[in-house]
Amino acid sequence: MLSKLIGRPILHITFCGILIFISACSSADVLPDNELINQNSSAPYPFEIIAPSSNSGTPRAVPNDFESLWKAWEILNSEHIDRDTFNTDELQEAAIEGLISSVPDPYISYVDTVSYEIDKEDLSGEFQGIGAHVRMREDGMVQIISPIDGSPAEAAGIKAGDIVLSVNGTPLEGLSLLEAVTLIRGPEGTTVELEIRHLGDLSPVIIPVTRGVIQLESVILRSDSGNEITHVRITQFNSNTPSKLEEILEQEIKLGAKGIILDLRRNPGGYLQQVFEIADFFLEEDLIILVEERYNREKIWKSRPRGISKELPLVVLVDRFSASGSEILMGAFQDHGRATVIGEKSFGKGTVNQYAPLPNGGALYMSIGRWYTPNKRPIEGGLEPDIVISSNDEQQAAADQLDKGYEIINSLIN
Repeated sequence: MLSKLIGRPILHITFCGILIFISACSSADVLPDNELINQNSSAPYPFEIIAPSSNSGTPRAVPNDFESLWKAWEILNSEHIDRDTFNTDELQEAAIEGLISSVPDPYISYVDTVSYEIDKEDLSGEFQGIGAHVRMREDGMVQIISPIDGSPAEAAGIKAGDIVLSVNGTPLEGLSLLEAVTLIRGPEGTTVELEIRHLGDLSPVIIPVTRGVIQLESVILRSDSGNEITHVRITQFNSNTPSKLEEILEQEIKLGAKGIILDLRRNPGGYLQQVFEIADFFLEEDLIILVEERYNREKIWKSRPRGISKELPLVVLVDRFSASGSEILMGAFQDHGRATVIGEKSFGKGTVNQYAPLPNGGALYMSIGRWYTPNKRPIEGGLEPDIVISSNDEQQAAADQLDKGYEIINSLIN
């Protein structure tokens, strides 16, 4: 079964892209088969050519395009002097990583058994670690998308945009994102030392963080209960996000709420179905998203109105770390004129991704489609808000964005 996601979430991502590092021989290492090797050859030692076994053959299940790959394994398996030392699990994983390294997809990765369990645990709503959303930048640096509200990472001073250079003295350069995550995570009560470079700083600092049990409260009421304007933050889209949001909205509407500020800042994504359910709260029977798949197939998703808050004035807050599912909601609300979007240009993750479980317990994580808003605006590269409010001072920008949200709602209800 394929698990459909819209972002690798938590230490993550959420949520957001993974790089795979493999080794490969260059063309200079290969000689044409018609070139004779003699004593004056540049070959480092004499060798003989292994003739194919008369009993060998390519299994019928192997596509013709991969016959050479199978043959390479067959030769290694039958002739290599150190065959008894081979770790077939490692060989399998290396072969998979070799295959996907040539696929032009910035988000594709092979996820090993441990990492796959980590990803599933993240979206279950609880894990042990420091509590932060991370991503791998195009230059291979591990970057904090955001610390989770109330997490050990936030308490220790980890900030959105921070670069993690090393973990307990181990450099992260050359590691995949999930390898880095595995180093950072650990049992509750243990301490991990992170070498961090804050945005705008040249010199890194060492920040010790005591790991804890991270309860992922994905929906948080930021305003006082009973206010005319309900400010609710969604940190990610996990399995119980719609039910928690519905509970808060119904409660506040009963108490007299006249407008809603939906805060999607630093939200890296999550489960696709949960995003659609949230759209149902705010839209009529409208188009939510278009997706282009292979063979030029196009799918559409429409909302199924739930009647919770379709009429109340709505403001949506976003920033440059609002990704994937956040961008789906943002684009749908903009195109249907349902909300005013305030903040910064969004992250720009415009692909739908799936886990495809493999027999060894790992999984392939890959892009299977591209997202477009109802008006066919591409999400890849980011969406612009209706009102841009940005600043090098992130705290000031966040405060100004929220103030503008209250100003707009107040102008509509008074």
